Amino acid sequence: MSTTPTDRLRALLEPLAADAGLDLEEVKVTQAGSRRQVQIDVDADGGVDLDAVAEFSRLVSRALDDSALMGETPYVLEVGSPGAERPLSEPRHWRRAVGRLAAVKLVDGAELTARVLESDEDGALVEVQPVKGRGRPKERRLEFAEVARARVQVEFNRKDEETLDAAEDIADVDADVDEEEEEA
Repeated sequence: MSTTPTDRLRALLEPLAADAGLDLEEVKVTQAGSRRQVQIDVDADGGVDLDAVAEFSRLVSRALDDSALMGETPYVLEVGSPGAERPLSEPRHWRRAVGRLAAVKLVDGAELTARVLESDEDGALVEVQPVKGRGRPKERRLEFAEVARARVQVEFNRKDEETLDAAEDIADVDADVDEEEEEA
Protein backbone atom coordinates (compact mmCIF):
# COMPACT_ATOMS: atom_id res chain seq x y z
CA MET A 1 0.00 0.00 0.00
CA SER A 2 1.16 3.54 -0.74
CA THR A 3 2.66 5.23 2.26
CA THR A 4 3.35 8.85 1.30
CA PRO A 5 0.80 11.43 0.15
CA THR A 6 2.70 11.76 -3.14
CA ASP A 7 2.48 7.98 -3.69
CA ARG A 8 -1.27 8.07 -3.06
CA LEU A 9 -1.62 11.05 -5.39
CA ARG A 10 0.37 9.25 -8.09
CA ALA A 11 -1.85 6.16 -7.68
CA LEU A 12 -4.93 8.36 -8.23
CA LEU A 13 -3.48 10.16 -11.25
CA GLU A 14 -1.75 7.36 -13.21
CA PRO A 15 -5.00 5.78 -14.47
CA LEU A 16 -6.31 9.23 -15.45
CA ALA A 17 -3.13 9.95 -17.42
CA ALA A 18 -3.22 6.53 -19.11
CA ASP A 19 -6.89 7.05 -20.11
CA ALA A 20 -5.91 10.44 -21.59
CA GLY A 21 -3.05 8.84 -23.57
CA LEU A 22 -0.43 10.53 -21.41
CA ASP A 23 2.50 9.38 -19.30
CA LEU A 24 2.57 10.73 -15.76
CA GLU A 25 6.16 11.91 -15.45
CA GLU A 26 6.37 13.78 -12.17
CA VAL A 27 4.15 14.55 -9.21
CA LYS A 28 5.41 17.01 -6.64
CA VAL A 29 3.62 18.53 -3.67
CA THR A 30 5.21 21.45 -1.81
CA GLN A 31 4.02 23.88 0.82
CA ALA A 32 3.65 27.45 -0.48
CA GLY A 33 2.62 29.63 2.42
CA SER A 34 -0.81 28.56 3.67
CA ARG A 35 -1.44 26.51 0.52
CA ARG A 36 0.04 23.45 -1.04
CA GLN A 37 1.34 23.52 -4.57
CA VAL A 38 0.67 20.40 -6.66
CA GLN A 39 2.92 20.21 -9.71
CA ILE A 40 2.25 17.52 -12.30
CA ASP A 41 4.23 16.86 -15.47
CA VAL A 42 2.79 14.74 -18.27
CA ASP A 43 4.19 13.75 -21.64
CA ALA A 44 3.37 11.59 -24.65
CA ASP A 45 5.00 10.37 -27.81
CA GLY A 46 5.03 13.38 -30.10
CA GLY A 47 4.77 15.73 -27.09
CA VAL A 48 1.72 17.27 -25.47
CA ASP A 49 -0.11 20.37 -26.62
CA LEU A 50 -1.85 22.98 -24.51
CA ASP A 51 -5.30 21.50 -25.17
CA ALA A 52 -4.22 18.10 -23.82
CA VAL A 53 -2.64 19.73 -20.75
CA ALA A 54 -5.77 21.84 -20.11
CA GLU A 55 -8.09 18.84 -20.43
CA PHE A 56 -5.91 16.71 -18.14
CA SER A 57 -5.78 19.59 -15.63
CA ARG A 58 -9.60 19.63 -15.52
CA LEU A 59 -9.68 15.84 -14.97
CA VAL A 60 -7.12 16.08 -12.17
CA SER A 61 -8.95 18.96 -10.52
CA ARG A 62 -12.23 17.00 -10.51
CA ALA A 63 -10.51 13.85 -9.20
CA LEU A 64 -8.78 15.77 -6.40
CA ASP A 65 -12.00 17.56 -5.43
CA ASP A 66 -13.92 14.26 -5.39
CA SER A 67 -11.31 12.49 -3.26
CA ALA A 68 -10.26 13.28 0.30
CA LEU A 69 -6.62 13.05 -0.74
CA MET A 70 -5.83 16.75 -0.40
CA GLY A 71 -7.86 17.20 2.79
CA GLU A 72 -9.22 20.64 3.65
CA THR A 73 -6.03 22.58 2.97
CA PRO A 74 -6.27 24.76 -0.15
CA TYR A 75 -3.95 23.88 -3.01
CA VAL A 76 -2.76 25.32 -6.30
CA LEU A 77 -2.68 22.89 -9.21
CA GLU A 78 -0.08 23.20 -11.98
CA VAL A 79 -0.07 20.77 -14.89
CA GLY A 80 2.57 20.99 -17.59
CA SER A 81 5.16 19.10 -19.60
CA PRO A 82 8.70 18.22 -18.51
CA GLY A 83 10.22 21.07 -20.51
CA ALA A 84 13.06 21.50 -22.96
CA GLU A 85 15.87 20.27 -20.70
CA ARG A 86 14.07 17.21 -19.42
CA PRO A 87 15.93 14.48 -17.57
CA LEU A 88 16.35 11.18 -19.41
CA SER A 89 15.57 8.58 -16.75
CA GLU A 90 13.30 6.09 -18.56
CA PRO A 91 13.65 4.28 -21.90
CA ARG A 92 10.65 6.25 -23.24
CA HIS A 93 12.47 9.52 -22.46
CA TRP A 94 15.43 8.41 -24.57
CA ARG A 95 13.08 7.30 -27.37
CA ARG A 96 11.44 10.72 -27.37
CA ALA A 97 14.85 12.44 -27.40
CA VAL A 98 16.04 10.88 -30.68
CA GLY A 99 17.80 13.61 -32.64
CA ARG A 100 18.37 15.72 -29.53
CA LEU A 101 21.65 16.51 -27.78
CA ALA A 102 22.08 15.18 -24.23
CA ALA A 103 24.54 15.78 -21.40
CA VAL A 104 25.30 12.38 -19.89
CA LYS A 105 27.09 11.48 -16.67
CA LEU A 106 28.14 7.86 -16.49
CA VAL A 107 28.27 5.76 -13.32
CA ASP A 108 32.09 5.66 -13.63
CA GLY A 109 32.14 9.47 -13.31
CA ALA A 110 32.87 10.23 -16.98
CA GLU A 111 30.80 12.93 -18.67
CA LEU A 112 29.95 13.29 -22.32
CA THR A 113 27.76 15.24 -24.68
CA ALA A 114 26.02 13.09 -27.25
CA ARG A 115 23.25 13.18 -29.83
CA VAL A 116 20.67 10.42 -29.36
CA LEU A 117 20.46 8.45 -32.61
CA GLU A 118 18.16 5.61 -31.57
CA SER A 119 16.93 3.91 -28.44
CA ASP A 120 15.46 0.65 -27.20
CA GLU A 121 14.50 -0.76 -23.80
CA ASP A 122 18.11 -1.46 -22.75
CA GLY A 123 20.09 1.48 -24.06
CA ALA A 124 20.68 4.04 -26.75
CA LEU A 125 22.95 4.52 -29.71
CA VAL A 126 24.48 7.98 -29.41
CA GLU A 127 26.86 10.11 -31.39
CA VAL A 128 29.45 11.43 -28.95
CA GLN A 129 30.45 14.99 -29.74
CA PRO A 130 34.17 15.79 -29.89
CA VAL A 131 35.65 17.73 -26.98
CA LYS A 132 36.05 21.45 -27.81
CA GLY A 133 35.00 20.74 -31.39
CA ARG A 134 38.17 18.81 -32.17
CA GLY A 135 37.86 15.61 -34.16
CA ARG A 136 34.79 13.89 -35.48
CA PRO A 137 31.72 12.64 -33.63
CA LYS A 138 31.85 8.91 -32.79
CA GLU A 139 28.95 6.50 -32.39
CA ARG A 140 28.69 4.66 -29.11
CA ARG A 141 26.18 2.31 -27.57
CA LEU A 142 25.20 3.36 -24.04
CA GLU A 143 23.49 0.80 -21.86
CA PHE A 144 21.10 2.49 -19.43
CA ALA A 145 22.88 0.69 -16.57
CA GLU A 146 26.00 2.77 -17.42
CA VAL A 147 24.14 6.09 -17.12
CA ALA A 148 24.04 7.82 -13.73
CA ARG A 149 22.01 10.74 -15.11
CA ALA A 150 21.29 12.44 -18.40
CA ARG A 151 19.49 15.57 -19.49
CA VAL A 152 18.41 16.93 -22.87
CA GLN A 153 20.32 20.05 -23.91
CA VAL A 154 18.84 23.08 -25.64
CA GLU A 155 20.53 23.87 -28.94
CA PHE A 156 20.31 27.37 -30.32
CA ASN A 157 22.59 27.02 -33.35
CA ARG A 158 22.04 23.50 -34.59
CA LYS A 159 23.01 23.13 -38.21
CA ASP A 160 21.42 19.87 -39.23
CA GLU A 161 20.25 18.71 -42.64
CA GLU A 162 16.73 20.13 -42.21
CA THR A 163 18.10 23.56 -41.36
CA LEU A 164 20.55 23.45 -44.24
CA ASP A 165 17.83 22.29 -46.65
CA ALA A 166 15.56 25.13 -45.49
CA ALA A 167 18.40 27.63 -45.99
CA GLU A 168 18.93 26.32 -49.53
CA ASP A 169 15.19 26.67 -50.24
CA ILE A 170 15.29 30.29 -49.03
CA ALA A 171 18.30 30.94 -51.24
CA ASP A 172 16.41 29.44 -54.22
CA VAL A 173 13.40 31.71 -53.54
CA ASP A 174 15.72 34.74 -53.28
CA ALA A 175 17.33 33.81 -56.62
CA ASP A 176 13.88 33.46 -58.25
CA VAL A 177 12.86 36.89 -56.91
CA ASP A 178 16.09 38.44 -58.25
CA GLU A 179 15.44 36.91 -61.70
CA GLU A 180 11.85 38.22 -61.71
CA GLU A 181 13.08 41.72 -60.79
CA GLU A 182 15.63 41.64 -63.65
CA GLU A 183 12.91 40.63 -66.15
CA ALA A 184 10.62 43.49 -65.08
